[in-house]
Amino acid sequence: MEISTIGLDLAKNVFQVHGISATGEVVIRKALRRSQMLPFFEKLPPCLVGAEACGTSHHWARELTKLGHEVRLMPAAYVKPYVKRGKNDAADAEAICEAVTRQTMRFVPVKSREQQAALSLHRVRSLLIKQRTQLVNMMRSVLAELGIAIPVGIVKALQMAREIAEGESKLDLPTEAVNVVAMLAGQLLQLHAQLRKLDLRLAALQRSDDRARRLATIPGIGPIGATALAASVTDPSQFSSGRQFAAWLGLTPRQSSSGGKV
Repeated sequence: MEISTIGLDLAKNVFQVHGISATGEVVIRKALRRSQMLPFFEKLPPCLVGAEACGTSHHWARELTKLGHEVRLMPAAYVKPYVKRGKNDAADAEAICEAVTRQTMRFVPVKSREQQAALSLHRVRSLLIKQRTQLVNMMRSVLAELGIAIPVGIVKALQMAREIAEGESKLDLPTEAVNVVAMLAGQLLQLHAQLRKLDLRLAALQRSDDRARRLATIPGIGPIGATALAASVTDPSQFSSGRQFAAWLGLTPRQSSSGGKV
C-alpha cells in the first residue's frame, strides 16, 4: 500500500518514521539511522512529510524537498496535544503524522541556508553581549570590594578596562587583585573587539540583502533589526495583518478567557 503521509520524529542519530496511506491505515513504523534517512526517502514516491520545527528540521526539510517530497514543519507545542499517551519516539512520530494533516494547523516556513547563517551571527552576538556583561559585573564586584567604584555605563567600564590592561591605571591594589582585574579587562576588551567585528559584518549583510535594505528604510530599524527580521521571516505573506505579526514577535498580550470572562 502506498504511503501518502509520514510523521518524522527528528533526532541526532536515530529517526522515527510513521507512515499512513491515503485512507489513514498505518503502513510503516520504522526507526532509521542517520545514514539511512536519505536513501529511505529516495525510494519513496512524493508524499507529505511532517516534522517538528527544531534545530535540524530546516536542513532535513531542504534535503527532502529536493527529493520531491512536500515537507511541513510545525511548532512542537502544537503537536503535543496529539500524543495520546506516554512519551517515546514512536508515539511522537504518530502524533506528528496526525497533526500535519489538520486543516487548522499552523506551519513554520522552511529557512534557507543563508537565513540560518545570518541568524547564527545574531545568536553569537547575543552570547558575546551576555559574556561581556558578566565580565563587567565581575570586574565591578572585585573592585567594589576594594573600595573602587566603576562609573555606570559600558563606556566607562571599557575605558577603565583599557587603562588596566595597558598598565596606565593608578589604582592602589594588591598584586593578586591587579592580576585578576587585568585578566578580566583583557577578556573584556577582546570580547568588545569581536562584537565590533560582528556589527560590521551585520552592516555589510544589511547592505547586500534586498529585504534588509528595504526594512532599514523604516524609522527605528537599523542593520541589526533589519537583518534579524529578514532572516527570521521567510514568507511575510503568512501574516494576515500587522497585529498578527506583532503577536508572532510576542509584542501583544496573550488572551485567556472562558465563559465570556477574560
